[in-house]
Amino acid sequence: MPYVPHTREDVARMLQAIGVPDVEKLLEAIPPSVRLTRPLDLPPGLDEVALAARLEELAARSTGARLSFLGAGAYDHLVHPVVDQLLARSEVLTPYTPYQPEASQGTLQAIFEFQTMIAELFGLEVANASLYDGPSAAAEAVLMCRRLAKRERILLSGALPPQVRRTIRTYTMGAAPERVEDLPYAPATGAVDLDALRARLGPDVAAVLLGYPNYFGVPEDLDAAARLCCDAGAYLVSYTPDPFALGLLRSPGEANVAVAVGEGQPLGLPVSFGGPGVGLMATRAEFVRQIPGRLVGETVDSRGQRAFVLTLSTREQHIRREKATSNVCTNQGLCALGVTMHLSLIGPGGFRRIAETCHARARALAAQVTAIPGVRLAFAAPYFHEFAVRHDGGGLARAAAKLERDGILLGVPLGPDFPELDGAYLVAVTERTRPEDGERLAGALRAALA
Repeated sequence: MPYVPHTREDVARMLQAIGVPDVEKLLEAIPPSVRLTRPLDLPPGLDEVALAARLEELAARSTGARLSFLGAGAYDHLVHPVVDQLLARSEVLTPYTPYQPEASQGTLQAIFEFQTMIAELFGLEVANASLYDGPSAAAEAVLMCRRLAKRERILLSGALPPQVRRTIRTYTMGAAPERVEDLPYAPATGAVDLDALRARLGPDVAAVLLGYPNYFGVPEDLDAAARLCCDAGAYLVSYTPDPFALGLLRSPGEANVAVAVGEGQPLGLPVSFGGPGVGLMATRAEFVRQIPGRLVGETVDSRGQRAFVLTLSTREQHIRREKATSNVCTNQGLCALGVTMHLSLIGPGGFRRIAETCHARARALAAQVTAIPGVRLAFAAPYFHEFAVRHDGGGLARAAAKLERDGILLGVPLGPDFPELDGAYLVAVTERTRPEDGERLAGALRAALA
């Protein structure tokens, strides 16, 4: 997409059209105290040859890992090459948001297909047009449950991703933040302590949020939690950091979850230094008027032809904050469309094969790693493609540092966010992790711990 700056003549014509003498007049509303009164401290511009040489020099300094087992919410799945090519097309890259249905049928249909796929994936009846990312979707879900239950208290599994818990507390900062509480997880299994959940549920609890799988890679028992929530009149929300897990696990809808949310980055978006993501959300049809964000519906036009429109909410509702269910999110213009393309290309069969491959390679790697003396799984529980490991001698941090110097990233240390797991590492595998990669990690780790 080319960038063509305005010429002086362009600027003069625009100022004349709006009746303003100069650009400085447009800036009068900005207080002088926050305006920069000196030129930006930038080096002089470079010509094309010099700029290319400078970029090559900077690129040569970069040192990337040759082998990575990082995960913890951002996963290096294969992105179908066709997705990148299609997303680069101008008609796909440039649309903002479909306010005018008569001019946006292609975008609206793509969003409708996205919603259909996400609803099927989560096993629920309605999905929205996406949110900013997984953590913001989780925060919107608990706010939605507060509106539905007309209660304030929220219970969060202590085994949720730290960024999810932090985001929820940020979103609720202005509305009863003290009513957001953490539930302990069982040290043996890494899953939420159901006895603690039963004891903490009460007539003031609006929602309970559990990971599926949780941050440690362990799928929570949604069925048992849903029964407890139902008895207490609370809503159960599930958070899925990698939707490929649902290729093997029962869908949240089958477990009677009220709202299912997750991160869509693994479904066709590159890791890209932590973003962008795309928040997934699905719920029951009875809650459709409280679902945040955009919703595209199917209808017929004046000639009886199939057509698509934004439904149940208008742009004005979101602008009038007292009427809004959430802030407006428009990443469905690109990120959600990339997810839709990727899911369409791999299909249901491909989706399940990827899930099976991830799980099988994670089990193989876990077996190889725990065969090293002193290394064991941190939790005795099932996992999908991510698992936590510990070393009886506490040597993983030292070994991880040595592996990193050799271009291998062991995983994410759990100690900074979970002090009780200091020295443990979270290791992730995807379909891009070849069997020989696992063998290489196990061999290097064994040597580093010797």
